[in-house]
Amino acid sequence: MKPLDVYPLFDISLVKGEGCHVWDDKGNKYLDLYGGHAVISIGHNHPKWTKAIKKATKKLAYYSNSVHLPLQEKLAQKLGELSGYPNYNLFLCNSGAEANENALKLASFTNQRNKIIAFKGAFHGRTAAAVAVTDNPKIKPPINPDDHVIFLPLNDKIALEKAFSEHEICAVIIEPFQGVNGIYEAKHTFLKAISALCKKNMSLFIIDEIQSGYGRTGHFFAHQWAFVKPDIITMAKGMGNGFPIAGILVNPEIKVWHGMLGTTFGGAPMACAAGLSVLKTIESEKLIERNVGLGEYFIEKLRALPFIKEIRGRGLILGVEFDFPIKGLRERLVYEKHIFTGNASNPNTLRFLPPMNIRKKDIDKTIKALQDLLSTNP
Repeated sequence: MKPLDVYPLFDISLVKGEGCHVWDDKGNKYLDLYGGHAVISIGHNHPKWTKAIKKATKKLAYYSNSVHLPLQEKLAQKLGELSGYPNYNLFLCNSGAEANENALKLASFTNQRNKIIAFKGAFHGRTAAAVAVTDNPKIKPPINPDDHVIFLPLNDKIALEKAFSEHEICAVIIEPFQGVNGIYEAKHTFLKAISALCKKNMSLFIIDEIQSGYGRTGHFFAHQWAFVKPDIITMAKGMGNGFPIAGILVNPEIKVWHGMLGTTFGGAPMACAAGLSVLKTIESEKLIERNVGLGEYFIEKLRALPFIKEIRGRGLILGVEFDFPIKGLRERLVYEKHIFTGNASNPNTLRFLPPMNIRKKDIDKTIKALQDLLSTNP
């Protein structure tokens, strides 16, 4: 038996990680500016993270949600404190797709509607409801219809108002930055328009912070730059620094009943230990505060490079669009310069989603590598 062949893979076998670096089985060291899809938030194998997980395994690694689990309560309290949502309620699950799945179900349960507004270029996951609001026909099997979803152009306020005038909308789901699409930002005025229309029409406003959340942009959540307050916020990826954990923050005005949502593994003690260690590390190392400056420094250096058409993003979620397809450049960065970056559905865009403890000298190394490669044959 072998793993199912569903991903194109680099011919590299990783065996170790520390901070912003990973090593392969041949001893080669790589700078990680992608963090496995923005999952590594506080750095590979951060000592506080590994200590928290080890402690949990010695005490109670797992039990179901049929009992009180003190680590869940500690995680919820710290998350509310740092995120600015102390009065919201937390539902824990295991992945970003599962978070969005539960957010959409909760919205539909709340107002008994089924029409969802999503946006062209969106990616929200691969489970039934999540893939329906994802703008990629290639990953939608016939079992997952999307006839209840209205896909609108991002930042098109007129199209948004028209959809609300013509349909009884259950919810709007949006990413503050469309990650997979290539780091396209939802305008702050557009997020405010969504918020106002949802309030007026008793629809629910869902913000997908799975890739952009937990401090990457300089606020805990990216939508906080727009001063909006959604009804439901979905989280995953950097939430556990590599340990599978996800969740949704739920407005306390949304009424729930027993059995409405459920999960077997979500919120287990080991997952909560990982999640709590991430929050404590973000707080103690002031990682959010430094991200704005690091992002500005990175963008300033990138602007001096040739062949760049556009730089998108904020803080440590950046998309760099070149005037050529970047597949070859990305491969050369890995094999020749030992630097991992991400790609996007936009074939000309490199994505940078590094661990938040990245240093300026790591950015400088990346810029030098790009200069070298672009000076020959990109």
